[in-house]
Formats: sequence, structure tokens, C-alpha cells
Amino acid sequence: MSENKNDQLPLWEVFIQKSNGAPIKHAGSIHASDKEMALQNARDIYTRRNEGRLLWLVPSNAIVATVIEDEADFFDPADDKIYRHPSFYEVPDGVTNI
Repeated sequence: MSENKNDQLPLWEVFIQKSNGAPIKHAGSIHASDKEMALQNARDIYTRRNEGRLLWLVPSNAIVATVIEDEADFFDPADDKIYRHPSFYEVPDGVTNI
């Protein structure tokens, strides 16, 4: 019987900013043993054609997220705060840029 063993290096998530002032977006994932290797690998893979100006790398195991099953309970408290939605008052005439 063979033993299943994960021989891959730790997984890192890569975020890239393509130009000054642009949003930082998720570009993909890489495997690397440490942060220096992760930065070099991300640079080589995601910016080799001068596509970016800024890289963020995060170990995948450090990311915390909600789960779909908890959506109703987790986001429900926002529904009872009517002040978050400007639907209960009228905008006066002459007011612009709202």
C-alpha cells in the first residue's frame, strides 16, 4: 500500500498591481519554500513581460474567508440598518453629484 504524501512546497497567493493607481488583483498561486523564493517565482511568472509594478504575496494558509453555508447568519445583521440605504428620504431639488 502506497502512502499519499504531499511533496509540494507551501502555496502562496500572488496579487499584482499592473500600473500606478490601478487596483491590486489576485493573479494566481505559486509554490515556494520561503518569502524570498516566492517573490522571485512570482516576478518570473507574473511580471516577466513588464506587466506589473507591485507584487503582494500571502501564504495561502494565512487567508481567512467566509463560507457560503454561513452567508445568511454572517451578513444578516446589516439588513436592519436602514441608514445604510438612502431610500428613506428624498433628495432636494438642485442637489447634484449624489
